Amino acid sequence: MKYVIIGNSIAAAGCIEGIRSVDKAGDITVISDEPYHVYSRPLISYLICGKTDEERMKYRPGSFYKDNGVRALLGVKALKVDYKSKAVELDKGAPVSFDKLLFATGSRPFVPPMEGLESVKENFTFMKLDDAKALMAAINKESRVLIIGAGLIGLKCAEGIYGRVKSITVVDMAGRILPSILDEDGSAMMEKHIESKGVRFILKDSVAKFEGSTAKLKSGKTVGFDIVVVAVGVRPNTQLAESIGCKAGRGITIDTHSATSLKDVYAAGDCCECYDISGGVTRVLAILPNAYMQGETAGINMAGGEKTFDKAIPMNAIGFFGLHIITAGSYDGAAYVKEGGGVYKKLVAKGNLLKGYILIGDVLRAGIYTSLIREKTPLDTIDFELIKEHPQLMAFKKDVRAEKLGGVK
Repeated sequence: MKYVIIGNSIAAAGCIEGIRSVDKAGDITVISDEPYHVYSRPLISYLICGKTDEERMKYRPGSFYKDNGVRALLGVKALKVDYKSKAVELDKGAPVSFDKLLFATGSRPFVPPMEGLESVKENFTFMKLDDAKALMAAINKESRVLIIGAGLIGLKCAEGIYGRVKSITVVDMAGRILPSILDEDGSAMMEKHIESKGVRFILKDSVAKFEGSTAKLKSGKTVGFDIVVVAVGVRPNTQLAESIGCKAGRGITIDTHSATSLKDVYAAGDCCECYDISGGVTRVLAILPNAYMQGETAGINMAGGEKTFDKAIPMNAIGFFGLHIITAGSYDGAAYVKEGGGVYKKLVAKGNLLKGYILIGDVLRAGIYTSLIREKTPLDTIDFELIKEHPQLMAFKKDVRAEKLGGVK
């Protein structure tokens, strides 16, 4: 059996391990336009600030490909997939044939049209290792950095360069920061915290045009800069998959087996969309745990095994300037809120189920809340009043506790 994986991401690593759990001998080829060993992209901000290095960013050991019998074609771009002949054409070297194919093509930065942006020499995005390396080479203690976007990517960039530049200004047309993962109160708390470090926010505004080293905003305000980082969002890389007929919405459409609409073709990670059990909608869930589980599911099924992944939810575990956040699920429902002392907690329930949560500051045992959402545990079967205050296994019935503890009674 010949397996080909386009992309060298967390989803690809999951796929490799899934295949090898079933098929120890089949040929596996990974094709990636990045020249690097599989690495954890969320760590690129820590590379800039010196908290990690390229070796420690590796998602799996350096011997990963060799140990799993993988031919890794790194720094090689997949140009075209011929579905009829089952071959992938490359920008260098001979085509690679396959019996089973996985698209793990990830996403790309979305750069909206902004007048004069093309004239800004020091203009960056912030998604890949090469982006971080380029930004590291450009900044210095006198750099005034303008970040377009107050979401996860933009604020991790701000954290990474903090202390290594003269000033950081973040502009976003939204009225609050981190709107994709936090509610208004949570956003306000994080904004105050980050501002206390010296980061300047200009919200409900956007760049009208760039002139020299000045950004003119639609409000009439101006921001001087030396370096611009565009971090307003991403778009799934669906082009190759769609070119051979795979169904796609915002991302490549997959089922609970990580299979696409085409036989023998699978997809996993940020390039695809799946069913969000917390919100009851199909959407792109561009987060690391889902990417790995989708990839592993694909690998097992590609190799002839049987596995489904039907517990996808939006989830984020992240920190900014020492203040940690964990969020999961959706926020549509009745909310329990507790805040004070540098801590914010919001639990959202609907229809006797926990649907989502936001934890800021105190994130201990967040996994218990995540498990309640994934497993769709009826809240009337646990001591929800106890678990609202302190997530702990004592809130579960004795037999459930035993199961969660691996049979320990």
